[in-house]
Amino acid sequence: MLELILGTVFLIYILFIGQLIYGCNRMKRFSKKKFTPKTSFTIVVPFRNERENLPNLLHSISLLHYPRELVEVILVDDDSNDSWKIEDGRWKFEIRLIKNERKSNSPKKDAIETAIQIAKNDWIITTDADCLVQKDWLTTFDQYIQENEVEMVASGVCYIPKSGFLSAFQNLDFLSLQGATIGSFGINKPFMCNGANFAYSKAFFKELNGFQGNETIASGDDVFLLQKAVLSTPKKVGFTLAKESIVATKPVENWTELFQQRVRWASKSTGYSSVYGKLLALIVFGGNLVWIMSFLLWLIGLLDQNIFILFVALKFLIDFILLFKTANFFESKLQYVLASSLLYPFFSVSVAVYSLFGKYNWKGRNFKK
Repeated sequence: MLELILGTVFLIYILFIGQLIYGCNRMKRFSKKKFTPKTSFTIVVPFRNERENLPNLLHSISLLHYPRELVEVILVDDDSNDSWKIEDGRWKFEIRLIKNERKSNSPKKDAIETAIQIAKNDWIITTDADCLVQKDWLTTFDQYIQENEVEMVASGVCYIPKSGFLSAFQNLDFLSLQGATIGSFGINKPFMCNGANFAYSKAFFKELNGFQGNETIASGDDVFLLQKAVLSTPKKVGFTLAKESIVATKPVENWTELFQQRVRWASKSTGYSSVYGKLLALIVFGGNLVWIMSFLLWLIGLLDQNIFILFVALKFLIDFILLFKTANFFESKLQYVLASSLLYPFFSVSVAVYSLFGKYNWKGRNFKK
């Protein structure tokens, strides 16, 4: 009976991850063509104490192959105290530095809304201060927007490669999230995206009433807006599966930061409007929890070793297929896969449980769920 219950949970987990793999297979790779750029973009970058990262981001933006008159950059300072100042006249595109106008429990959502109020251009595209963009970033988005009748476009985010187990572990975790994002778009059930590479028309943002309805949750400027759009007009939402549009971001420096970051991300899941998103989050949690339970039951002799090995092998296999497909698109190396797969269930379940009750630190501030 015990084996039947555990096996049923594992089977459901395998079916759902298998569905995401199927979705990844359905997604068509973007094919770059020659287009006359038409879409005007306002690049919005909320930041707090990013003096080390902002010059690198702005340098990558200055290398964009896109008409100067169709781009503006708005940097939104969220109460920084590191004395960073913009160097006037150094950059290719118009850059404005403004102060965040706080009105909710979410500094980042406030920053984006502050920027949108003064944005000159038709489309908003958000990224983070610790990111780097590619030269054809906006060109790719523009082509996708012109070829498809969309008002919102998400795209991929990857980590800047770094050596060591911590970097490899968080890269595998991040690839799984990107795989779930791409796969969910492939089965027409998108529920997740990353605000470091997310675009939408200003008119559509206002039509959706912006972030209204989830202001109390500190993070989620990306997923909640996406889910509102999918509930409203799903055909207006797209994902560009293009290497040229991938944005690279920095991994965190230590395990404490990683745990706090993942708690912040996990705390959004209870506020999902997407039924599929909630169900998938519950099933992933259940799959990892049952993995831990199976391990403990095997240790005390209540679960047959062969059954335990079968459970572990099947979960590892289905997870690896999703990771492999995602890593192949991002051209990312898979390192410490076996060690990470053994640690991940404990890490994932700890993050999920803590996110329901604990506080987390973000940019030097403490937030409750």
